[in-house]
Amino acid sequence: MGKDFYKILGISRNANDDEIKKAYRKLALKYHPDKNKTPEAEERFKEIAEGYEILSDKKKRDIYDQYGEEGLKGGISGTQGGDQDGGSRAYQYHGDPRATFAQFFGSSDPFGIFFSSSDPSRMFGDSQNIFMATGNDDDIYSQMGGGGAFRSQSFNAQPNRKRQQQDPPIEHNLYVSLEEVDKGCVKKMKISRMSMASGQQRKEEKVLNITVKPGWKAGTKITFQKEGDQTPGKVPADIIFIIRDKPHPLFKREGSDIKYNAQISLKQALCGTVVQVSTLQGDRITVNSQGEIIKPNTVKRIPGRGLPFPKEPTRRGDLLVAFDIKFPDTLPSGTKDLLSDILPN
Repeated sequence: MGKDFYKILGISRNANDDEIKKAYRKLALKYHPDKNKTPEAEERFKEIAEGYEILSDKKKRDIYDQYGEEGLKGGISGTQGGDQDGGSRAYQYHGDPRATFAQFFGSSDPFGIFFSSSDPSRMFGDSQNIFMATGNDDDIYSQMGGGGAFRSQSFNAQPNRKRQQQDPPIEHNLYVSLEEVDKGCVKKMKISRMSMASGQQRKEEKVLNITVKPGWKAGTKITFQKEGDQTPGKVPADIIFIIRDKPHPLFKREGSDIKYNAQISLKQALCGTVVQVSTLQGDRITVNSQGEIIKPNTVKRIPGRGLPFPKEPTRRGDLLVAFDIKFPDTLPSGTKDLLSDILPN
């Protein structure tokens, strides 16, 4: 009998993509052989990775749901495992759970991306926390209007009596456009801080290069360790930039999906119309509603034209086309009578 990958990941059969990712993240960290030294950890780690590989891929999951593991690995004619000529090709897991882990978390260092030195308490959290090194880019991006620098000092911060060795982290919002999130970008942020490089405390300015990867969600945190003020007897504070979405004139982000509101008249809603929908990539997509009635809650979904998934940038969310129906403010009495006769109650 084949493996029950839903049971292995501890999820229901109707689990959505976010629930599958959350389950894999939790179990992969729990059973990673570098952390878990129990005899069964290696095999559990591999099963968890294989289950994620199958259930996170819609086509593989559809085959698995219908035919089970035997059907997926035995090759089902005409399905995702099949050749274009109608033959079948069996799915086979590549057998490297560490590669799956590295692809998911974006690092081959299992736990270095989650916490530094001996502070494993930073490993878990609701938002993404990413430690960045500086990179290169020619575009200076200023957050402070006319190019002013961020002050790295933390004002009115209450010292932590239990941990006097480091100042509290300093957080700044980093606003990025949807176009920048779509393709990824590098931002340069100038900070002003006190430095002890010369042996005496003096003010200096420093540019931090921030790599924003495709699909990163609002709330993602990028941490530059110990880049705050250098004060004798204290560890400089970490500086954290938090990704925020810039308002867009056409689109609104909903996770990895983006939403576009098309404005149409009541006549177009009832009688059908053709709408040209803009995309983040700069082209236009035709949405034809001829032969159907557009209601206020109607949404057309265009697959694969949204933002990249943060952990799987080769996959994209969808473009959601909603409709803003313009109703007339007044109607002539003759039109009202005509509509009253024609329209059903």
